[in-house]
Amino acid sequence: MSIHAVLLPLIVQVALTFVLLVWTARVRIEAVRSGEVHPRDIALREPNWGTRPTQIANAYHNQLELPVLFYVLTILAIVTRQADLLFVVLAWVFVLLRLLHVFIHITSNQVGRRFAVFAASVVVLAVMWAIFIVRILLS
Repeated sequence: MSIHAVLLPLIVQVALTFVLLVWTARVRIEAVRSGEVHPRDIALREPNWGTRPTQIANAYHNQLELPVLFYVLTILAIVTRQADLLFVVLAWVFVLLRLLHVFIHITSNQVGRRFAVFAASVVVLAVMWAIFIVRILLS
């Protein structure tokens, strides 16, 4: 498997994180400029942001949680030469589920749907880790 094929899902996940970071900053700045939120109300990270800035910020913060295990696994799979076609397919499934999770989070924000997609991404990542661990232990 080429290094490009292995890294592309990771690059998409990183890009998603940066897009959400910039979007979070934009909606927060807009909320302060419009007077919706006063700087003193959010200076100590008080949860006084409106719904939209909070939705987008939460979607951003979620990218700093579970995907960290994906980043580590991808790097380990490359270093140990365990990144094959199955790894890349599962990596894309994970990233697509993360994209769907973000989409739900910033649109309908239906908790049941969001959780189902999150749970599916956890299962995919756990399977990826299990395969990696078994292969390492058996090699």
